[in-house]
Amino acid sequence: MKATGIVRRIDDLGRVVVPKEIRRVLRIREGDPLEIYTGTAGEVILKKYSPINELSQFADEYAESVSKVLGATIIVSDTDQVISAWGANKKDFADKKVDSELDKIIQSKNRYLNDSKIVVPIISQGDPIGSITILPKDNKTLGDTELKAAEIGASLLAKQMEN
Repeated sequence: MKATGIVRRIDDLGRVVVPKEIRRVLRIREGDPLEIYTGTAGEVILKKYSPINELSQFADEYAESVSKVLGATIIVSDTDQVISAWGANKKDFADKKVDSELDKIIQSKNRYLNDSKIVVPIISQGDPIGSITILPKDNKTLGDTELKAAEIGASLLAKQMEN
């Protein structure tokens, strides 16, 4: 654990304020769920909760299948990091953080497409929880087939979250 030098008191309702600087660095927004863990030495650990992380095996199977069929690179992410990546550039994306451009697309809840990539946000119960990104193989153009594959994946993962 890394010490921040910040000390906060618990109020009479048992609440602790997470400082704005820490929320900004960790990209924790108002309403974001946090998991609470306890350590063996009495620590209380807060970790940003990723609902898609629970579906990592399902996301992996989806990404692998679509990558094999389309020959494209398939990336499944939550709002913070890549959960699964399959295809030619798999190693370039595995466990990478979500950049600000992708974060804006996810938060907009609107799909994004151009010749170099397709991004479809995963929306569960009205909230953006991640995205499916498809990158073409060998600079081929992306079309309706790839867009539909991303939309199906986003819809499947959202349905899994709601069950």
